[in-house]
Formats: sequence, C-alpha cells, structure tokens
Amino acid sequence: MLSSWGKEQAPDFHLTTLNSNIVDLNQAMGSRKTVLYFFAPWCSICKYSIGNLQSLYEKHPGEQVQIYAIALDYVDVHEVETFVEGLDLTMPVLLGNESLKQAYQVSAYPSYYVLDGQQQVVHRSMGYSTELGLKLRAL
Repeated sequence: MLSSWGKEQAPDFHLTTLNSNIVDLNQAMGSRKTVLYFFAPWCSICKYSIGNLQSLYEKHPGEQVQIYAIALDYVDVHEVETFVEGLDLTMPVLLGNESLKQAYQVSAYPSYYVLDGQQQVVHRSMGYSTELGLKLRAL
C-alpha cells in the first residue's frame, strides 16, 4: 500500500496482458524508469490521453522507460478489448484487479505513476496529460 508522502516502494504485481502473457513488475522493470497508466474502459478522457502515452512508448521503446497501460474497473476482458480496438496500441495492456487498484490507491482515471529504477514512486498524477507532460515526468 502506498503512503501519502515521500518516495515509496511501488507494490509489485503479476498481471496478464491482453495477449495472455504474464508481467511481473519487479522482473520487467530492470533498472529502467517505468510508467504505469491506470485506465478504465468507460473513461472518455482515458481514450483521448492513451494516444499520448503510446506516442511516448513508440519514441522510447524500452530503452529509457518501460510503459504499461493497466485496465481497472472493467466487467470482462471483452470490454477492455473493445476500448483498445482501433487505437493501434503496441505497448503492453495489462488486466488489473481490485486489489491492485487498492494497493496503488487509484481513485480517478486516468492515473499515472512514474517509478524509478529501484521501483520507487517518484511521481503520480491524475487526468489528461500531453505527450510532453508525460515525457518530462518519465525521462
């Protein structure tokens, strides 16, 4: 569970992607910064802002920063698949759950968490973010 002050260790997770791969946060990060983008399929702002995250992912494919889009508050996998349909996302889309939502204290969508190479939360924000805003926080 995250505290409300200072740097803190990001909770580890083991989640499945839409492609049925398993992602373990601790193993996947290595020593790179990581952006966790929490979204809900019913969130219209998420639909608009996820393109900015995809653009950052394309420009920095795993070199300096690892990026994950994590679905929360969905009824079933089909709802998440419908959300990403037509968005041409190449970044991993993970299927989150209620315990992850609670561990990261996600209360609004979209929510962004930037982790340093030691899995410490160095930045978090909510709402729409431009590609430049994401880049300034993540790189």
